[in-house]
Amino acid sequence: MHVHPLITDSATLANLCTRLADADFVTVDTEFMRESTYWPELCLIQIADTNEAAAIDPMALGLDMTPLLDLLVNNEDVLKVFHAGGQDIEIIYNLTGKTPHPLFDTQVAAMALGQGEQIGYSNLVDSWLGIQVDKGARFTDWSRRPLDQRQVDYAIGDVTHLSSIFPKMLERLKKTGRGAWLDQEMERLADPSHYANDPDLAWKRVRISGRKPDVLGRLKALARWRELEAQAKDLPRGRIVKDETLGDLAGHPPRKQADLARVRGLSATWAGNDIGGRLMAAIEAAEPLPADEMPPRDDRKPGLGKEGSLVADLLKLLLKIRARDIDVASRLLARSEELELLAAGVREDLPMLTGWRFDQFGRDALDLVEGRLGFVVKNGKLKMVRTEGETA
Repeated sequence: MHVHPLITDSATLANLCTRLADADFVTVDTEFMRESTYWPELCLIQIADTNEAAAIDPMALGLDMTPLLDLLVNNEDVLKVFHAGGQDIEIIYNLTGKTPHPLFDTQVAAMALGQGEQIGYSNLVDSWLGIQVDKGARFTDWSRRPLDQRQVDYAIGDVTHLSSIFPKMLERLKKTGRGAWLDQEMERLADPSHYANDPDLAWKRVRISGRKPDVLGRLKALARWRELEAQAKDLPRGRIVKDETLGDLAGHPPRKQADLARVRGLSATWAGNDIGGRLMAAIEAAEPLPADEMPPRDDRKPGLGKEGSLVADLLKLLLKIRARDIDVASRLLARSEELELLAAGVREDLPMLTGWRFDQFGRDALDLVEGRLGFVVKNGKLKMVRTEGETA
C-alpha cells in the first residue's frame, strides 16, 4: 500500500479524493482535541482504501476540505468504514450538517462475531492481523505543529490496518449469515439526530430527582441557556456550570440575581455580571414542562413487582445462555430494559420481538415468560428445554 506524506495542500487532496471516489470502501479515522473546547477541534483526518493511505492536515493554511467532505457525506457509492466511529462521525456532522453514508463500524460488527460489546482498536488489530499496535502516540497533543513523522505514521496506521481487517470481517459475516443483523445498527449510527446538539434537548443529559413539571421546566431552560453559552464561548458545558449546580438551581431557584453569590458552584461575581443576568433571565422565562415532554417513569414497567423481577432475571439468564451459544454480544440481541418490559407483559415496540432478533432470541424469551420454556442442567451446563405444562 502506498502511504502519502502528510497532505497540506488543496490540489493533492483533491487528486486523492478523485481516486478514492472509485473505491468500494474507504477506512476513516480522525484525531482531535476537545478537553478545553465545546466543539471538538479537528486536528487530523486519516483515510485509506486498499491501494493508498494518507493523513490530511485540516489545520493547514488555505487547505480546501470540500472534496474530502463531499466524498464522506455525499458519495453514496463508497462505503465509509470506522472503528468505534461515534466521535469521528460527530465531527464530520459538525462540519457538514450530514453524517457519512453508507457507513460500517467494525466495533459494532465485532459484536455479531463474538468479540465482545466494545472491543478496542488494539485488540481488534491483534485478533484479526496478529499485529501489536504501538500505543506510544495515544496521548499526543494533535493540535501542536509541526507533527513529526512518528506521529503521522501512528495515525495512518489506524486506517491501513482497518483496510486489511474490513474485507476479512465482511467475509466472516457473509459466511455466518450475520451481515443483515447489522443493517439496523449501522443505520442508527448514521442517523444525524444522534449528533445534533439541540439546546432544547440538553436537559435530558442532566440527572435530577423528582418529576415536578415546574422544576423540569426550569432545568430545560437552564440547560438550554448553558448550551448556548458554551457554544458561543467554545467551552465545555461543565466549564460554564456543572450538572449538579444546574440541578440545584432548577430545584431551588434564586429569587434575584444577588442570590447567585450564595449558590454553591457559581462565582460570586455572577451576582452582578452579564452572564449571571442571562442565567436569571432563563429562570424567569422558564415554563412548566408540558405533559408530552415529561420523561418516562422509572416504574413504567406496569405491575413488575417481585415476581416480575424474578422473571426478568430469568430472561437475563436466558439472554446470557443464548449469547454464549451463538457467540454474539448479548447487547446486540436485547437490552435489559426490553427484558423488564417483556416480563411486565409488554409486547409492542420491542426490537427483540421483530426480525432476526426474534428468530435468534425473542421467540425463546416469549416462550419463557409464557411457560413454554424452562431450564435444566446437563453435564454441568445450563440448557433450555421445552416444557409441556400449562402456559402462563
